[in-house]
Amino acid sequence: MGINIKNGREIERMRTAGRLVAIIHDRIERAIAPGVTTAELDAIAREALSEADATSSFLGYHGFPGHICASVNEEIVHGIPGPRVLQEGDIVSVDVGAIVDGFHGDSAWTYPVGRVSDEAAGLLVATEGALQTAVAAAVAGRRLGAVSNAVERYAGERGYGVVREYGGHGIGRQMHEDPHVPNHGDPTRGTPLRQGLTLAIEPMLTTGGEETRVLADKWTVVTADGSLAAHFEHTVVVTTEGGDVLTERLAPVLH
Repeated sequence: MGINIKNGREIERMRTAGRLVAIIHDRIERAIAPGVTTAELDAIAREALSEADATSSFLGYHGFPGHICASVNEEIVHGIPGPRVLQEGDIVSVDVGAIVDGFHGDSAWTYPVGRVSDEAAGLLVATEGALQTAVAAAVAGRRLGAVSNAVERYAGERGYGVVREYGGHGIGRQMHEDPHVPNHGDPTRGTPLRQGLTLAIEPMLTTGGEETRVLADKWTVVTADGSLAAHFEHTVVVTTEGGDVLTERLAPVLH
């Protein structure tokens, strides 16, 4: 099955887009603090994209009005950046997508705003860990379910909920390509993982249940029970040694 397989030149073009995504995340992370609005974070992304002569994967996508998605606390994904002011103790999930030379890079990270609760800090650590585990499971010769199951197993062992209604996706010339990448599943089932398959792997964990609802803006997805949610994502290419991350983060900021 040759679904979404990229050649070496295409992968390098995606890596270029991925580097820009990492740069944008670095700039946004440095700016996150109590009193900053999510619109200000969006402006940072807009400026960086302009400097690189690149465009946002999100702006205008089915009418989405932001350059990034910014989702706070119980918001899981697709939060619209705007006048909301970040408060001490919040967590904010920032999803960044960039198009460079016709190819997409896509990565999300959830950041603490100032000092956060132990509950919130634990969720961030667990969701990042689930991402790392899933990336390592993206080995050529396995099935896509191995990636999905890695998230489900990692979260379950630590007592976190896994969002089932949303997940990752193939990526390349389009932001969303086949296959869909669930965050739960049977490791022996799903699309065969072949070398050169490019995926956006994106665990979404909660401190409560898995149920979700969409707010009146028709974009922002929140936990139905109001529990905290975190979202981490990398764009990767499948290899015989696991996922090769194309959106590798720069050195972390010391707050």
